[in-house]
Amino acid sequence: MKKVMRLFFAAAVLVGLASCNSNDDFGTQAIEIPCVTIDGDIDCCSAEEALQVYRFLQTVKIIPELSTVVDGQYNVFAYSKTGSFHTGYNEIFFVATKKKNGNYIKNFDIDGLSPLMLMVKMNMKHSTPVGGNAESFDKDYLAVKRTWVSFLMNSSESGSWTLGYNVSVLGSKGAVEDVAVNIDALPDGQQWLKSFKVGDQTYFLSLVSPTDWKTGTNKITAYVSQKSNPITTPYALAEEQFTIEIDPRMPDMGNHTSPDNTPLTRQVDGSYQGNINLTMTGLWRIHLTVRDAQGNIVAGGDDQKDGFSSLYWDVTI
Repeated sequence: MKKVMRLFFAAAVLVGLASCNSNDDFGTQAIEIPCVTIDGDIDCCSAEEALQVYRFLQTVKIIPELSTVVDGQYNVFAYSKTGSFHTGYNEIFFVATKKKNGNYIKNFDIDGLSPLMLMVKMNMKHSTPVGGNAESFDKDYLAVKRTWVSFLMNSSESGSWTLGYNVSVLGSKGAVEDVAVNIDALPDGQQWLKSFKVGDQTYFLSLVSPTDWKTGTNKITAYVSQKSNPITTPYALAEEQFTIEIDPRMPDMGNHTSPDNTPLTRQVDGSYQGNINLTMTGLWRIHLTVRDAQGNIVAGGDDQKDGFSSLYWDVTI
């Protein structure tokens, strides 16, 4: 009886909020508030799951140009934290709904993420690091799929970006093909994406979410991607295993460091994670030393004239 009452309450909340939603034109924040416990739609979320998705969507903003309709039956919405993109690492979230009732759908697939930059003056195209197929990232958000793209550079007069992906919703297939997207530059002094070479191979270090950091100890996450051949193919995660040692310094404060930092090591999901201790607010330059699986230094750690590595990320907290 308690479970029935809880579901009924959740459904009532969802129905009460449904009137504020508009999803058909992709022009505003897309929020569906379905009531699946009443119509019994077995392809979709329960009322409790739908409420969790609704709450999550309050934390992101829609990207209208990357949203689409599949087979006239399903809406597919794309989101990012700000509704825009910047150089370096960006998460992209996807939600699918039924057009007839707005119910969230758990079983849909996003793959084939395909960013491409046209370098006008050089008359060439290249891709950039990507996170692969979108997947559910939390048991409470099974109807939200997430992936990422790390843009090598911002949009400018000399270069422009397009982005596309494939989608399958309950057996119906669709795609967003080569849609123009604007990539903003990071604020002055911020550098969250760096590259290094090992032999004739080029790798990219994408730093994740430095805007979420605070003073004290933070988990630091990054991805290592390998440049593809041909370069128009999205750059997948590198198969090689590295260790990324970090040495955070404050260049505006005499280059003092901080204690209790641990190297980034590869995790089961392909990310690299460690710990960084930021003792105060301000600009931090995170000097990097990359070692291969045998412990050999393959990038950074080269002790320039100032005594620090030439390979680094810059972040401000």
